[in-house]
Amino acid sequence: MSNMIQVKIDSVRVSLMSPQRVIVLRQLDADRYLPIWVGPYEAEAITVALQEIEMARPLTHDLLKNVINIYGAKILRIEIIALREKIFFGHIVTEVNGEIINIDSRPSDAIAMAVRAHVPILVDQEVLDIAGIFPEEDVQASSIGEDAPEGAGDDRLSIFEDFFDQLESDKDEDDEKLDENPDDDPDPKD
Repeated sequence: MSNMIQVKIDSVRVSLMSPQRVIVLRQLDADRYLPIWVGPYEAEAITVALQEIEMARPLTHDLLKNVINIYGAKILRIEIIALREKIFFGHIVTEVNGEIINIDSRPSDAIAMAVRAHVPILVDQEVLDIAGIFPEEDVQASSIGEDAPEGAGDDRLSIFEDFFDQLESDKDEDDEKLDENPDDDPDPKD
């Protein structure tokens, strides 16, 4: 676990070009971000928990948390452990009777569990090195000087714009591949 880096949820963003959402994770000790595409239902489950909205009946992630607790297990943390072919892999790390058990999970579901259980979210160093972004480097690269015209600082507000455009482009390419090969996995997000 020494190569794991703790992150927190920075934001849940909406893609205007597709029904997908983006969960943006932020490294605790640096300004590095990890965006992960998720479905609208998973994003809603995370948002409901973040806003501590009371539901009349348990949602799926609440149910899973309750089952884990009823059987005497405890959720310790969640981990995003790998990125292969644009797909993130994760674990819900639990402890039961002194034994650590890693439950395979999509990161979106694991994050929804982490918010409900109030446990840390950890990301493998290699995953952050591959998919993480440093927005301040993007701002510096744009060379906005002190003599920049009024409004030039607004570029800071769209720091993720190029990144999201690239994600949209990658998603469009994936959709084209699916159209050519309809037997492929239709859910490339995580």
